[in-house]
Amino acid sequence: MGTPALAGHILERLAAERERFPVVAVVTRPDQPRGRKLAMEPSEVGAVAARLQLPTLKPVKIRTSEFVAELKSYAPDLIVVAAYGRILTQAILDLPRLMPINVHASLLPRYRGASPIESAILAGEVETGVTIMRVVEQMDAGPMLLKRSIPIARDDTQGTLKEKLAELGATALVESLELFARGEIVETPQDESLATFTKIIEKKDAVIDWTRRAVEIERAVRAYDPWPVARTTIGGEDLLVWRSRVESDATRAAAPGTIVSVKPEIVVQCGAERLALIEVQAPGRKRIASGDFARGKRLEPGARLLA
Repeated sequence: MGTPALAGHILERLAAERERFPVVAVVTRPDQPRGRKLAMEPSEVGAVAARLQLPTLKPVKIRTSEFVAELKSYAPDLIVVAAYGRILTQAILDLPRLMPINVHASLLPRYRGASPIESAILAGEVETGVTIMRVVEQMDAGPMLLKRSIPIARDDTQGTLKEKLAELGATALVESLELFARGEIVETPQDESLATFTKIIEKKDAVIDWTRRAVEIERAVRAYDPWPVARTTIGGEDLLVWRSRVESDATRAAAPGTIVSVKPEIVVQCGAERLALIEVQAPGRKRIASGDFARGKRLEPGARLLA
């Protein structure tokens, strides 16, 4: 049961092990209108399932007796969940012969919820990982079965880290299935006193607050790449910020959001430190070097970027 690309990669790896661990069915979100033409297209998991010719369920509602009965008809030993995006009912959790398990993209009990990858980058964590856990009704609170960690690189974005964690999660999942097969799986309860929670990311979260420290804004630029993309405004128009760098100069000679330099790239005064904008994008335009953007707009030091 899954929806986005991270879950699609996990399905790919699981399907490669079909001789040992056959996938009897896939559950994903219904097709959605996508692209400029708003054509109906499957989720990333749905696309992988179609290519692999796996039976696929795309329920609009999962809290129905009909869906539970259909799922039960496959007599699953395990239900594997990876970023499905819906809270499972107890009726579904009770279906598998062994248990329902989840591939969660954090080192639980930290960063439970919808945005563990973005939240780890925003917090300046130096490592993250995946946790294979039993699914219970309380969000991401079930006992842990397996944990694997990786470092967060200084230039990791949400996108690059998701790719790394998709691979790590797939490997950890197969490892946990091997433990199930040998009867060696062990459940470890989470320490509730260490639990932290994340929220659903919205477009408004990516609006840059220039009164914050440059290091925090730089993390936000990476955390919101490729969506919803860190953004600011200049001259009443949006400006997306794709790459940035914290400047060591801590001089505070201008108000937050003030452009203090445009050569060779735009440098902006923050609440503390300064931030060099490396790559930016105007609406409907291509991503370009900030220095080129400044020349095209004839920007001068003293101009202001606003939230």
